[in-house]
Amino acid sequence: MVYFISQVPDPLLATLDDRPPNVTVLAADGTVLAERGLRRGHIRVDVLPDHLIKAVMATEDRRFYHHLGIDPVGLARASYRNFTAGTVVQGGSTITQQLAKNLFLKPDRTITRKLEELIYAVWLEQRFSKDEILELYLNRVYFGGGTYGVEAAARHYFGRSARDVSLAQSAMLAGLLKAPSRYAPTRSVRAASTRAQVVLDNMVEAGFITEATARKVAAQPLKLRAKGDDTGFPYAVDWVAELLPEYVGENDGALVVNTTVDAHLQRAAQERLRKLLDTEGRKVKAGQGAVVILDPASGAVMALVGGRSYKASPYDRALKALRQPGSAFKPFVYLAALESGYTPDSVAYDGPVNIRGWQPKNYTNKYKGKVTLRYSMAHSLNTVAVKLTSAVGPERVAHTARRLGVNSKLHTQPSIALGTAEVTLLELAGAYAPFANGGKRVLPHVITRIRNGEGKTLYKRRKSVTGQVVALHNVGAMNDMLNTALVRGTGKRAAIPKHMAGGKTGTTQNSRDAWFVGYTAHYVAGVWVGNDNGKHMKKVTGGTLPASLWHDIMLSAHEDKRPLPLPGAHSRRPREETIAVRLPWPSQTAKARDDATERPFYQRVFGFFGGG
Repeated sequence: MVYFISQVPDPLLATLDDRPPNVTVLAADGTVLAERGLRRGHIRVDVLPDHLIKAVMATEDRRFYHHLGIDPVGLARASYRNFTAGTVVQGGSTITQQLAKNLFLKPDRTITRKLEELIYAVWLEQRFSKDEILELYLNRVYFGGGTYGVEAAARHYFGRSARDVSLAQSAMLAGLLKAPSRYAPTRSVRAASTRAQVVLDNMVEAGFITEATARKVAAQPLKLRAKGDDTGFPYAVDWVAELLPEYVGENDGALVVNTTVDAHLQRAAQERLRKLLDTEGRKVKAGQGAVVILDPASGAVMALVGGRSYKASPYDRALKALRQPGSAFKPFVYLAALESGYTPDSVAYDGPVNIRGWQPKNYTNKYKGKVTLRYSMAHSLNTVAVKLTSAVGPERVAHTARRLGVNSKLHTQPSIALGTAEVTLLELAGAYAPFANGGKRVLPHVITRIRNGEGKTLYKRRKSVTGQVVALHNVGAMNDMLNTALVRGTGKRAAIPKHMAGGKTGTTQNSRDAWFVGYTAHYVAGVWVGNDNGKHMKKVTGGTLPASLWHDIMLSAHEDKRPLPLPGAHSRRPREETIAVRLPWPSQTAKARDDATERPFYQRVFGFFGGG
């Protein structure tokens, strides 16, 4: 004990050191995207609202003003609750212990470290008053989103000082202390709201508020409103800040972070999204959108726009929002079919389908009869996609999507053919990359290197491509079909001059979500348009606003790019006056044509190759 006490730094230094640990975020070309002081604006505890203090105490340490740094009663209560729940639902460390760990200790889980924590906690209680300990704690603790301290967190999430937060916002801030990255509202509004409800329940249990007040507050929206600008950089910078603890742990020093962000593309994507929503979007009740642009060769995220306005809402819809992609999921259905022996020229029958009472129809409510798979992909025929999924198996479709990079949980019901499993825009765009790079899966990423203030490298990205996941001849077949969708299918508005491109539209029921994901040899880009509350838009499809926005962004991105063919097919130089470049596809061999006339039993049952 004497040894540990002799090693304790003077805790007064923690209150005097008001210099924020700067994080400088650099674009891919080395220019500065943002400089953030992660711990900024020390705020006195006596100006904080009472409900914020009580929210923290109810959740972290109810007996804070009644113990000497260690709380045997609280520890016993937490142990009992954890035992009865069968899992860890409540911690036993006091606020003073947490502060001691924050000030003096490394996050090691050892008996020695726990003993040091207890000794330092008692020591802090002797040197500081309770209010001073609480003030120091609230100004140093991590609140997620790259922010340290309650003032920085309040301004980051709500665009206001911590002295002005509401009870609902106080509950959310207090809820972050348990797991900041998991419960940050910029990561998941639902998780943050659920956690805030737990805090309100704790406040009722502690006698700080009534049940009626808790119910009233729980019904109030969080009203996220962050400080931002028109560049769109804050969405990408937020993602970087969230990743830092994972890459370098808790770091109190200055950091320089190199990213993959192209400042020009980022700014252009943000400006065009806002302009679209303010003009055409307003007419059709489309209030939000998101854009992602990646390098198909490496998975480097070159632009990430999480919403119409960061200032109005810092929630990142490109990275965090799980939504049904609709027909934008169909490429995985068709790839699974190609890997089962089909070709773009295989003939299917577009007609009524009934699978155990489920009777999906085409968007137009019309049927085309005999069509090739190329035509059905280009025109997004639902019945053919459903029949293909039934033929190859929904499990195989889900496995194909996962193999290419879709990491969200996918169900294996027949409706997966129509994109009813929820995904994020980032992972969907990343899963299209193999079509653009010759069949290799990529890992979407934004950080390439992290250095400390002295220039020492703390992290450097090594590998971003995991290997071949699609055979080259199947890449060529997919590019044939997805290119047709842009040339004469549902994605015609997305076609760009001179450059061969492929892509797919997606629209969910009642126009709640509209997507376009496409690619050239230079970029993969995804666009989502919709509303946060799920309200339907006025006849918006993936081939309208999203395709138009994709076209505008990619046109700007390709200004200085040389036209290149897509992989897996023979190429010819496109005519300059061509607006939608048709990808040349070699004629099918005689064997392939012969194969297309055979009708195995399962294909006859589900109407393939001309069956009824």
